[in-house]
Amino acid sequence: MLNPFDIIIFGGGGDLALRKLLPAMYRAYQEGNLPQGSRILPTVREQSKCDEYIDTAHKALQEFLSEGEYNVKDWKSFSDFLVPVVSNVTEADDNWDVLKKILDEDDSDKSRVFYLSLPPAVYGTCCEILSTKKLITANSRVVVEKPIGYCGESAEVINAKIAQYFNEEQIFRIDHYLGKETVQNLMALRFSNSLFENMWDAKSIDNIQISLSETVGLESRAGFYDKAGALRDMVQNHLLQLLCLVAMESPHKLNANSIRNEKLKVLEALRPLEGTDVDNHIIRGQYVPGDLNGKIVPGYLEELNEGASKTETFVAIRAHIDNWRWAGVPFYLRTGKRMAKRCAEIVVQYKKVSHNVYEDSVGNIEPNRLIIRLQPQESIQLTLMSKRLDNLDMQLEPVTMNIELSQAYSNGFHSDAYKRLMLDAAANNPSLFIHRDEVRQAWKWIDPIIERWQEKGKPSLYRAGSWGPEDADDLLAENNHVWFNTGDKA
Repeated sequence: MLNPFDIIIFGGGGDLALRKLLPAMYRAYQEGNLPQGSRILPTVREQSKCDEYIDTAHKALQEFLSEGEYNVKDWKSFSDFLVPVVSNVTEADDNWDVLKKILDEDDSDKSRVFYLSLPPAVYGTCCEILSTKKLITANSRVVVEKPIGYCGESAEVINAKIAQYFNEEQIFRIDHYLGKETVQNLMALRFSNSLFENMWDAKSIDNIQISLSETVGLESRAGFYDKAGALRDMVQNHLLQLLCLVAMESPHKLNANSIRNEKLKVLEALRPLEGTDVDNHIIRGQYVPGDLNGKIVPGYLEELNEGASKTETFVAIRAHIDNWRWAGVPFYLRTGKRMAKRCAEIVVQYKKVSHNVYEDSVGNIEPNRLIIRLQPQESIQLTLMSKRLDNLDMQLEPVTMNIELSQAYSNGFHSDAYKRLMLDAAANNPSLFIHRDEVRQAWKWIDPIIERWQEKGKPSLYRAGSWGPEDADDLLAENNHVWFNTGDKA
């Protein structure tokens, strides 16, 4: 059981806080993981917003919680944990003294979690004011959202500024994908089952695909997204972190340092893509108007309301990890907006059997396939070859074993990545957070790609509602591979 803690959410009136963070803490309360004596202190910039915050939070929970999660009784009890405060994160005014007075009401040993739901550009300023106002204690942690910066150099500047006021052990860089139950289950699947651990290398695996597809367009993120693009927004953090968990060696212990060391080794072993290698191994795309679920949706430029932009909304990468375990195995990374379906999944394609003892008449023997689906519904699927039971003749067909994790735990537990990570930060458990060295190494791999794109070329076009540009299919066809798109039959 957690000890009581205070979590201060800077940017408490923003979209992330209302849509994700507050529902996460509400679920923590419902499951008995929000200890009495804990407080949630969302910050807003104006007193009027502070006065109406409880009502704002109430409406947000009603809107963003899943069906059946909200009830009046739990809301009334949960609202007692909310202590909204006024704070300007760029100015050390008297409101910070009010915040300090509230926090100092409790024992100095009580954990303080400063969650910066803010633009990375103001992380440093906010941390500086926290220090100036003497709000940082030995039991304080700061949680920062990724991506940090727009390149390796800018990330270093931001991280260095934070490090002036917090030790590395106090800095929790959050990637919400790592909080997903299925992502954590990936390690359990690998490291607690000899069936998989003994078949998790180049001798058994043909290729691995990691796809994060979205059906949404820009929504309210146009300004940010056009400067960032899919490579910075999704590949640099989410996809590379998932790649690390899939490819890393078994840590000697499941603690933060051991896990981070193994992830870092993967990033260091990633084959660099520079110059013409970028052209040969990466496809970038941008969506144009198209049919999505029976509705015509606008293209990127129409949503952006700009005449021209080279910003990519789709990226497909053929990557290689140059170590003994993965030599020769291509890792295909793919992410895109306005795709045919929303899905996040890892597909492990095994090699064909080395010798076929059956005649051609029995049917085609397909290779085994393991699918770990992270969203929308968490599941693990394993496709095997089996004899058809409705035929006296020997006929083979692929059958899929399906473990629906989201249904298996329908006892009131709600999988919520932010809930898990916020509670981990409160418990001072950094295992699922990202070390500064990982950020540095990820940008080291990403920066040459960005530089090449700035020098040459422009995105290929793809219709909204499709699976991306045809060039992405050709990328896999060069190795006689095809994309596995969710909803496809085994």
